Amino acid sequence: MGKHLLGPHVVGQRVVVRRLLRGRTGPSGGSAYSDVLGTCVSWGDGVCVVQQDAPGSTGSVRIAIADIVSGKPVPPRPSPRLRVEPQEAQVRALALWPGLETQPLGDWVLRHSPTATARRANSVLAMAPSGVADDYEQVLAFYAGRTGRPIAAVLPDSAEDELFRAHGWVAESTDADTLFQVAGVAQVRRQVVARLRSLAPQPPAEHDEDGDLVTVRLGDRASGVAAYDRDWVGFRGIEVAPEHRRQGLGVAVVAALLEWGAERGATTAYLQVLGDNAPAIALYERLGFTTHHAYRYLAPPSVDD
Repeated sequence: MGKHLLGPHVVGQRVVVRRLLRGRTGPSGGSAYSDVLGTCVSWGDGVCVVQQDAPGSTGSVRIAIADIVSGKPVPPRPSPRLRVEPQEAQVRALALWPGLETQPLGDWVLRHSPTATARRANSVLAMAPSGVADDYEQVLAFYAGRTGRPIAAVLPDSAEDELFRAHGWVAESTDADTLFQVAGVAQVRRQVVARLRSLAPQPPAEHDEDGDLVTVRLGDRASGVAAYDRDWVGFRGIEVAPEHRRQGLGVAVVAALLEWGAERGATTAYLQVLGDNAPAIALYERLGFTTHHAYRYLAPPSVDD
């Protein structure tokens, strides 16, 4: 009926289809139309069948090919883990820091660790509007009695980034932005197992568990930490002794941490890496990780700046 880019070649692809609704009248008194978004599951005998995936829509729709007004393939729908907002993903990662002091500030989270010096454990998580009128002043007050110098974790070029910079804040260090990467546990396990098959046998992994947190060690050669929260397992502190690098020990640590998380029901794995750490990013991409979001740390200028 109309011009479109559809046909048998789009079976298995995600498409959007505008179709004529015969026998119905539109708001202006003319013909009525509707749009269908989903995966084309069949095309033939004059009918296109689309399995819907639009929000609020379920089931499949049979569309007479003669009634198609327009249509085209569209990008695949992002996986559920990629649809989680950055702030929510970061909140799940709080499990990696036991004993962390947290305090909500509207939709922000004030974080402080009495034992760890890492920025992730000692900064305000500000990746969405706080909804609090005096949020900036409360950040200053919270860290004044703890670290003495507040730090904010923000999304690049966001309203929160602009807010702190408007108060004179600058990059907390010369580090590149941090990448928060995610992957499906099953996918990463397949890649890890395949890589380990090509490597020499590794020493047995030692586990030191503390509730939903575990530290894995391969003797004194390599180690890493994982935490489980709401079907996500996250990693930090994956380290390999310099004299034992390039032997697959890092992959072996990831494998042990993944197995631990999978046993608890984790379906999503995540980790964080500096954006200029090309070797690590290349490894994680080969294992199936993809960047969920990037973020940076801002702080007031130090006295030496």
